[in-house]
Amino acid sequence: MQTFSEQHLQLGEQLAEFIQHHPRLFVLTGAGMSTDSGIPAYRDSAGQWRSPPPVLHQEYMKQLNVRQRYWGRSLAGWHTMRDAQPNPGHKVLAAMERAGLVEILVTQNVDRLHQKAGSERVVDLHGRADLVACMQCDFEITREEMHVWCRQLNPHFHAPKVAARPDGDADFEADFSQFQVPTCTECGGIMKARVVYYGDNVPKETVFKALNSLENSQAMLSVGSSLQVFSGFRFNRHAAQKSIPQAALTSGVTRADPLLQLKLDSSIAPVLEVCADHLGLEWR
Repeated sequence: MQTFSEQHLQLGEQLAEFIQHHPRLFVLTGAGMSTDSGIPAYRDSAGQWRSPPPVLHQEYMKQLNVRQRYWGRSLAGWHTMRDAQPNPGHKVLAAMERAGLVEILVTQNVDRLHQKAGSERVVDLHGRADLVACMQCDFEITREEMHVWCRQLNPHFHAPKVAARPDGDADFEADFSQFQVPTCTECGGIMKARVVYYGDNVPKETVFKALNSLENSQAMLSVGSSLQVFSGFRFNRHAAQKSIPQAALTSGVTRADPLLQLKLDSSIAPVLEVCADHLGLEWR
């Protein structure tokens, strides 16, 4: 049985009151949402990198050695994201949607855990890590198929058992120079996860859909994001410009702190559980 601290009880009640006053939410989630599911976050509570930043889009597209390193390390790290299950926080947000409290949920995460939890009104802002596509002809396979392909081409490459990184690869170094990276069977193009890598842009139609939903919402709730990346922070800025109230639930500072009407600095799942109980939601 989950036990809650006095802080969790107080903050959960505050969040429930915020939602009761603004019962149609634009929800934005980040990496902190999934840490209770075993997927590590990119940044610490101060907004600083915990480990080296993820792969850059231009480097991945231009440099074979970057692709070799990425897919070699993915053989060791992907299982963490693949096997992750929704935590209570994901389930509470799905219950909020079923209760009509969520206009849309925009996630910066690529793990698809919101969908696994039952959320349907989801925009995958940075794409999804479980699919891999050709950057030239759009030929597509699953991430699992890509890994099987990598193993077949590299039977003598053995990935060590090491800690996974947030983007589905793992934190280790090796000689990747002989690693064979699969290319598209249709055109020979570069295969890449359906993820917006750092340095790439979120598709405009995705941004416009989200902004339109934000303007149809009564408030914005950010959960588990430091909002350091502009692709997410743009929604906080837009909400402020439109005088849309904002709340944030995360551990540590966020880039949007000066724009918030309610800041809840805490672990995520316990506060959402208390909030759900106050709202009378069935999420378990």
